[in-house]
Amino acid sequence: MILYINCCVREESRTNILAQAVLQKLGGEIAQIDLYKENLHPLDKETLAKRTALIEKGDYNDSMFDYAKQFAAADEIVIAAPYWDLSFPAMLKIYFENIYITGVVSEYGENGMPHGLCKAKRIIYVTTAGGPYDPTYSYGYVESLAKNFFGIPETQLIKAEMLDVEGYNPEEILSKAIIRISEVL
Repeated sequence: MILYINCCVREESRTNILAQAVLQKLGGEIAQIDLYKENLHPLDKETLAKRTALIEKGDYNDSMFDYAKQFAAADEIVIAAPYWDLSFPAMLKIYFENIYITGVVSEYGENGMPHGLCKAKRIIYVTTAGGPYDPTYSYGYVESLAKNFFGIPETQLIKAEMLDVEGYNPEEILSKAIIRISEVL
C-alpha cells in the first residue's frame, strides 16, 4: 500500500498536481491522508501525558496511534507539501509529531540510538516553489527523519520551482517536472 500524505491546502495546488503524477506512475493501492481534513493537533499537556502513559504500558490500541501504525505499515510513502516560508506547512510537522511513537515507528537500542521500525523502503517528497527551492528545512528534514528515525533507507525529491517568478512559464515548468517523473521513478 502506498501512503499519500497530502499537505496541500489549496484546491488547485500545483504540488498536488505533481504528486498525482507521481501516484499515477507508481500505480497500486493508495491510502490518502489529507492533513487539512484530519483532526490533527499539536501535542499538549494532556495528550502528551496520555501518550506517554500508554507507551510506557506498551498499549498501542488507542486511536491516537492509528496514524503511526498506518505510516509504519506502508510499503511506500509519498508526501506532498508546498514550499512555504523556507520549509513546509506547519500541519506536516504536527503530523510527524503525532506519528513519532516509540514502539511503532521506532525504538531505541541499548546504546540509546533510535532504530526505525517502518516497513517502507522509500519516501518520495513532492514540492513546488514560487521561487528558488532550498531543501534544507523541508526535504532535508524529512530525509533525516526517514533515514535516522523511521528506518526508511531511501528518499527522493520531486520538485518544480520558480513557478511565480516573472519571466518564467509556470505551466511549462510543471509540465517538464511531470515528464521527469517517468525518468526518475
